[in-house]
Amino acid sequence: MDNQKKQNIDNSEIKGDAKRAEMLLNVAQTMAAFDTLDEMLEALVEIISKEVIADRGTIYLYDSETDELYSRVATGNYQREIRLSAKSGVAGHVFNSGKGTIVHDAYSDKHFDRSVDEKFGGFVTKSLLSAPIRTNKGEVIGVAQALNKLKGDFTEGDLELLEAMTTQASVALQTIQFIEKIKKTREQEMEFFDVVSDVISEIDLGTILNKVMSQARKMLNADRSTLFLNDEKTDELFSQVGEGLGATQIRLPNNMGIAGAVFTSGKSVNIPHAYADLRFNPAFDKKTGFFTRSILCVPVINKKGKTIGVTQVLNKKGGAFTDEDEFRLRAFTGQISIALENAKLFNDVQKMKNYSEGMLESMSNGVITINEYGKIITCNAAGQKIMHINSEQDIIERNAEDFFTDPNSWVLDKIKRVEETQESEVTMDAVIEFGGEKKSVNITVLPLTIVEQKKQQKLGSMIMIEDISNEKRMKTTMARYMNPEIADQLLGGGEDILGGKDIVATCLFSDIRGFTSLTEELGAQGTVSLLNEYFTIMVECIQKEGGMLDKFIGDAIMAAFGVPIAREGDEDRGMRAAISMIKELNVWNKERIAHGKKPVDMGIGINTDTVVTGNIGSPKRMDYTMIGDGVNLASRLESACKQYYSRILISENTYRKLVGTYRIREIDKVIVKGKTEPVSIYEVLDYHTDETFPNLRDVTRLFKDGLEQYRNKKWDSAGKTFHEALRLNPKDKLAQMYIDRCAHFKASPPGDDWNGEWVMTSK
Repeated sequence: MDNQKKQNIDNSEIKGDAKRAEMLLNVAQTMAAFDTLDEMLEALVEIISKEVIADRGTIYLYDSETDELYSRVATGNYQREIRLSAKSGVAGHVFNSGKGTIVHDAYSDKHFDRSVDEKFGGFVTKSLLSAPIRTNKGEVIGVAQALNKLKGDFTEGDLELLEAMTTQASVALQTIQFIEKIKKTREQEMEFFDVVSDVISEIDLGTILNKVMSQARKMLNADRSTLFLNDEKTDELFSQVGEGLGATQIRLPNNMGIAGAVFTSGKSVNIPHAYADLRFNPAFDKKTGFFTRSILCVPVINKKGKTIGVTQVLNKKGGAFTDEDEFRLRAFTGQISIALENAKLFNDVQKMKNYSEGMLESMSNGVITINEYGKIITCNAAGQKIMHINSEQDIIERNAEDFFTDPNSWVLDKIKRVEETQESEVTMDAVIEFGGEKKSVNITVLPLTIVEQKKQQKLGSMIMIEDISNEKRMKTTMARYMNPEIADQLLGGGEDILGGKDIVATCLFSDIRGFTSLTEELGAQGTVSLLNEYFTIMVECIQKEGGMLDKFIGDAIMAAFGVPIAREGDEDRGMRAAISMIKELNVWNKERIAHGKKPVDMGIGINTDTVVTGNIGSPKRMDYTMIGDGVNLASRLESACKQYYSRILISENTYRKLVGTYRIREIDKVIVKGKTEPVSIYEVLDYHTDETFPNLRDVTRLFKDGLEQYRNKKWDSAGKTFHEALRLNPKDKLAQMYIDRCAHFKASPPGDDWNGEWVMTSK
């Protein structure tokens, strides 16, 4: 009987071994039948889960480039990769030790990483069976796992079976990985050639820069990329961000920073940890809010071996930049360097052409060029106006004698004489007639030549016509006494201006603080000297932005933007002028202090509204100016600067129309004297530095929160918020003012109809 039992056991083991061998053979055959890694992994996971009776299986393969284990998970109609460090979790432990393991309680195991469950869609791992995927040569290429045994616990037999299955599958896995890598490399090469072809087909420099930066970022799987080219005229590296009219240039010295180091040395720099490298300047991150982790910067070298720029990519996704990344980026920039040089040359030529055309079109004198065959090649806008030509098509490629005949034939005689003598001729205060209208003009005829191979070649001639007719003489006279733009409008039908009209304008008022005490200390001569210096600086800031100086009122300045001609961006020009005025005042104050003089302080108020403009006064004294509520509010805001401890205050009317980006905070809703409706007012902070206004971003955020709590009558929480803002910037007197207001309203609450406004009792 005992022999019979022994025989049955032996037969059972033989059958079990045969069944296991058949299963393992099936694993190898199944793996070999698939053409893609995704299909192979999916089939292997299914077999593992079935054979060890588990809820789920996972296969991790090792990526030697990033030192990571990755698994592919089906999500809808696409596959996504989950990656983790090859040194973390149970999988990392098994991979590095090369030994399988059984974990009966995953969340109590020291190696288990709970975040993996979250990556797999919130799955909860209870028990875990994990084995290394080992090749026949003993190399570990990944880890296989079975999760949550469906009946009982995982056993050593399950582990042996899992290790046997992974060994059978390892050859197929390794082979398909190799094939996939070859396919990926091939795809990258084809993509590389497509990208290069796309880039070198462009000639516009801005388009090429944007394409190169975009493709470099995609090619290396990075967060950002910037291509800098060297400007030999200024010794600067420059790049362009954005396209079309919104494009802006970035410039920096070509010997500074990491980009400068790469450009001057011609050697690549690969920094895996930016903040650990002394060459990295974290100020850029602080300014932009971007966090730089890794940097790869390579020189752009042309076919002659000259470095013409650098390409910089930031933050490789999934790890640091590799040697292969550097090789690919150098190859890419090497291929497109010729296109970059051609585009840069084209850009320079285009700029020169645009500059020449712009200069001609902006000239008030007529300029006409005639080739050696007597045909008109160019005629600027001023020339068309003088000659009564409607468009270029009516004059370009026409014979000069078609226009300079009869009363103007003397001009044609001069042209022929200049062609013969190759010497210029000037005729002053002559009369020329076009369209039945006679004009007083000064005419200059110049020969056009070019030097080729040390020989002078004739190109034709150029005619310059200066209109000095009565209208021009009158305009010149009037411009001595008033703004040239006003003179233009008066000459073009100035009765509307003389009679007055409504216009939307941005009004600016400025005033010196404590001027009375200053005058007492300085005396008459000192006061005049100070004002002359002060007004010179301030008026320059206003006129630089196209503003019209209305008048000086003692030490105050009244100016406008959009008067007499409204232009797009008047509000922004007014803002830029005000910011510039404060900045220039700070520079001037440093000079005054250095010479032992007292600094000067000022306040500025800006408002945009409809105003009345016109020549106002008596027959003996007229003054072109503006009046109205819009002007008054700007004046009130300038005065309110004292109350709100500010230097620049703007109204909500101006704030809503601004296009540019500024550092602004809303500070109150006020009812100005003589009005019943509240107006929101804002403080402009762009002139501040980190020293004059520390922690500006955090303070403005806290101030905004505090103001909202204040308007909701939450006096305690508002007070705490303003206290926190004051802690970050003890110089912020406005925060202290609101702390005092909160205390006042807590003791004497406002009525139910109060909605946060403050009544200004003074002008």
